[in-house]
Amino acid sequence: MNFTRRETLALGAAAMAVAALPLPALAKTTDELIAEFTGGADVADEGVELDAPEIAENGNTVPIEVAAEGASAIMVLAGGNPTPPVATFNFGPLAGASRAKTRIRLAGTQDVIAVAKLADGSFARTSKTVKVTIGGCGG
Repeated sequence: MNFTRRETLALGAAAMAVAALPLPALAKTTDELIAEFTGGADVADEGVELDAPEIAENGNTVPIEVAAEGASAIMVLAGGNPTPPVATFNFGPLAGASRAKTRIRLAGTQDVIAVAKLADGSFARTSKTVKVTIGGCGG
């Protein structure tokens, strides 16, 4: 593939323009992500269980567990991370329990948020603050 000098300069200028865009301007906030997940519906403050440590010595591997009785989906967000969506767990009708356990990466001390879509179509959320002593996303 042969490029002319003019095409090479145009490609370089376009790449620099894209690199100059601030990444946070492209990222959605946690409130926008929750509104997208819920479709703008009201969210109750009860009905979801989130088990996470109060203090995590290392932000690279923070164990969490989420559960919501009869949930069809649970979304987990970490608002202080460069990319807030952590995971979305979907549960089918044959799932034994609406529970998931995993390890996540946290950039620093922040709130971990869990939002569940319940079987009746309603939504519930909870959050827990996790203090991170060593950051996991480049900290």
